[in-house]
Amino acid sequence: MTQHSDSPHGADAIVVGIDGSDGSTTAVRWAARVAADRDRALHLVHCTDPIADRTPRSAYDAFIYATMQDIHLAAERILATARDDALAAAPGLTVTTELAAGHPARTLVTASAHAHLVVLGVRDSAGTLAHLGSTLLAVTAHAHGTVVIVRGPDPGRDGPVVVGVDGSDVGEPAIGAAFAEAAQRGAELVAVHAWSDLSRGQFAGTGYLELPIADLAVAEEALLAERLAGWTEQFPDVPVRREVEVFGPRERLAHWSRTAQLLVVGSRGRGGFRGLLLGSTSNWLVQHADCPVMVVHPG
Repeated sequence: MTQHSDSPHGADAIVVGIDGSDGSTTAVRWAARVAADRDRALHLVHCTDPIADRTPRSAYDAFIYATMQDIHLAAERILATARDDALAAAPGLTVTTELAAGHPARTLVTASAHAHLVVLGVRDSAGTLAHLGSTLLAVTAHAHGTVVIVRGPDPGRDGPVVVGVDGSDVGEPAIGAAFAEAAQRGAELVAVHAWSDLSRGQFAGTGYLELPIADLAVAEEALLAERLAGWTEQFPDVPVRREVEVFGPRERLAHWSRTAQLLVVGSRGRGGFRGLLLGSTSNWLVQHADCPVMVVHPG
């Protein structure tokens, strides 16, 4: 079992990437409440094109420079408004802001190396695939730590913390993070394991595909219990519900997201595409879940 500290996602501030959209505002308020609960600072980051900071050297440059200065001022207003929103959600919170010149995804990926969490909202007006493809999926896939995509009509609701358990070693950090989140929130933990995609696992030294069909469910129940055992000892006060399903994890986790307060998944799958930076289930959930989704990268 991976060692787990009181700060499973890093030691510094909670970082929020903002763009002035309604989804960004929701993310700021969610992150502010989490930061206050954990006695963390909140750091708000907004990015502009680097040309805004370049000295003009021609008439064309002067025109572009003036335009970019207007954009720069608008960005400062976005940051100021976001700071006000954060303090409204969590009065007394320490809030810092940063206006960065550069690509948003690269800026946030760099920040993730020292962040407690990186938090992003969803801009519905931009279209799910367009916006997530440009920034959110890039950050979620490449971040060095843990990323939360704030989704859903009521991201502050009560409900269980739900974790997807794929049975692999690479999914262990997600289980640890889910237990820590459930303990912090005083919530039930629901561990969901779906085994319709099994191909290479073993139980008691025997390959899954060599087992009789009647024994597969028993094997998967035992696998889930084994994956949770060490964490239940470390977090004895967290009530745990185990759910083993025949159908794929995407459908079950999406169903749970309708009532959960947080969905926790690993950044990679256990199958033949383990080398991908973002597994297919995690990729789909950050685009379609009905609650905030936490994607946990291996340490």
